[in-house]
Amino acid sequence: MQVSNPNDVKIYNLSAGKSLPEWLSERKMRKLKKDNIEFQRKIELIQDFDMPTVSHRVKVTKDGNYICTVGTYKPRVRCYDVHQLSIKFERGLDANVTQFIILSDDYSKMVFLHDDRYIEIHAQGGRYYRTRIPKFGRDLDFHYPTCDLYMVGVSDEIYRLNLEQGRFLAPLKTGAEEMSCCQFNPAHYLFACGSKQGTVECWDPRTRIKTGVLDIYKTSPNTEFGASPEVTAIKFRDALTMAVGTQTGHILLYDLRSPKPLLVKDHQYELPIKNIEFNHQLDLVFSMDTKILKIWERNTGKPYTAIEPGSGLNDLCLYNDTGLFFMANEAPKVLTYFLPALGPAPRWCSFLDNLTEELEESESLVVYDDYKFVSRQELDEMGLTHLIGSNLVKAYMHGFFMDLRFYQKAKALNQPFAYEEYKKNKIKDKIESERKSRVQIKKLPQVNRDLAEKFLSEDTEKIKDRKGKAVPNLLKDDRFSAMFNNPDFQIDKSAHEYRLVNPLITKLDKSRQKKIADQKQISEQFNEEVEGRPSEDDSSSSSDDDRTTRIEMKKQYRLLKQEERDKKNVEEVEEIISKPKFYELKDESQGFKVKLSKEEKRKRREMKRSLAERLELESGKDSSSVSKSVGNMEMTFKLKKNEKQEFQEKAQKYHMDERKELGRSAKEITSSFKKKPKFWNNERVQ
Repeated sequence: MQVSNPNDVKIYNLSAGKSLPEWLSERKMRKLKKDNIEFQRKIELIQDFDMPTVSHRVKVTKDGNYICTVGTYKPRVRCYDVHQLSIKFERGLDANVTQFIILSDDYSKMVFLHDDRYIEIHAQGGRYYRTRIPKFGRDLDFHYPTCDLYMVGVSDEIYRLNLEQGRFLAPLKTGAEEMSCCQFNPAHYLFACGSKQGTVECWDPRTRIKTGVLDIYKTSPNTEFGASPEVTAIKFRDALTMAVGTQTGHILLYDLRSPKPLLVKDHQYELPIKNIEFNHQLDLVFSMDTKILKIWERNTGKPYTAIEPGSGLNDLCLYNDTGLFFMANEAPKVLTYFLPALGPAPRWCSFLDNLTEELEESESLVVYDDYKFVSRQELDEMGLTHLIGSNLVKAYMHGFFMDLRFYQKAKALNQPFAYEEYKKNKIKDKIESERKSRVQIKKLPQVNRDLAEKFLSEDTEKIKDRKGKAVPNLLKDDRFSAMFNNPDFQIDKSAHEYRLVNPLITKLDKSRQKKIADQKQISEQFNEEVEGRPSEDDSSSSSDDDRTTRIEMKKQYRLLKQEERDKKNVEEVEEIISKPKFYELKDESQGFKVKLSKEEKRKRREMKRSLAERLELESGKDSSSVSKSVGNMEMTFKLKKNEKQEFQEKAQKYHMDERKELGRSAKEITSSFKKKPKFWNNERVQ
């Protein structure tokens, strides 16, 4: 996407950028798009929005869901679905298209005027009908109330084809030799057509009578046309306002009630006007010739902005009440531009609004790498004032743009000692930079200070990737800036994951510090070692480090497990405490008795027994006694189930209880069944 700012109006060229050749394989295309930064940053609004060689016309359907373009070579028409951002269909044609119109709200009905005098009517499935007119046609328009198709061309007659009856009607006889353009007024359907002799004739389609003739040369004598200009474009804004474009590059705005023009606008290029459009929101006029598109105010003629793409322009199409418009040109790509000042982006590409807002927030100066901006005074000093007006020096604002290489050559010829001055300035800057204090306090961020300090220490080391390229530091990478600014990214040192990995991190830090120390003492160690017998300190120290790291990791793992067990025990105790407590009522005088369970009754009976009786009962349970010469030894033990077994038993008990609650007995159904008789040795027993 290319951004320009002529007259302080942001213009976004959505079709800018390089295009890949069609003969490349898909694999090579993907590789180029992946490796090339220009293709990665390229915004392709509609996929394959182009023609093989040249695009002639472009139009948008009334419902705004489809864009139709015609071009060559070979002649074809392409329809694009804006909701899918891709092509919907493509049809080949027999000849180049001079003009075409869309009759329906979508793409289902279209009429094409070819340069070989043929007229093709297309339906949704393809070509429906084809006929021919007597002379070569140049323009056509459709009269919706009567279903008449009006065509003008290299003739003094206006041909009429009724699409309802399917036959030609009597042509209208004009007073000109040739007609070049025509259009119906959308408000009252007045038909206006421009001639090669510089006249505009208006016809009433209801009575088929000429209502008036407008001679441009006579009605505007102050305008320097040179001769009787040919009318090349006609456009109605509303019921009364009409714009007329001439071959000499003039646009004249008329009120139908007056023969004198309200305003005359000159393009200053003396090129024929190709198309004229109106913007109703800002009351602007779009006028296009083969070189430039100019946007100006309708009432005053004051320039608003201009677009000069560099290739010959053929047609202009504005998208309904938005800032998006398309231009067909003498190049394969159909030009797509977006002006946020004219209106919002269409609903199907609403992301353009967000994209332009982000670009406006991060504004950067427009820099031309291949050009040098110079003032008139600098041109005088270099003796290049005689180049003003040529292609080598282009006027821009209060100065001029010239090629950077040409500027350097001219400066070297006029100032032969400029290099010596540049060299002295560089040496001076180098000395001043060395005078600065080498001890610099680096400011650390508030979030993850330890991590930032480690990255700063690593910045001095040369970290490279597999390809040998230097890897940038994370502190200098904008993608990771939130890690040191947002408190949500603060490292939690009490987390289990961090505590498990912490011994490895400390080991890496120690190894890094050791490596730095070894680099400082490498010369001394080299001199002390005996030739042929390397030192064994490194291997022994590395093994010690590995051993201590393993011990530290095991210790951290045991601590984490112990913390988990303690936490689980605390939760169980809290759960027991939080349960409701039941108390035994001893007073039976209130009129009811408390029924005890069997377990509680058994415990009460055991508590009433003496100590000897209880010991005698417990002696046979989980105990063993051994008699020795010195004395007797008694050992009592109880098997304890592990956590996994207890969990399985609880789950099984919960499952059985749930089955009892949800299960339904079949006793009610089977009780009505008759029991089958039982036999034994072929005799009925029951």
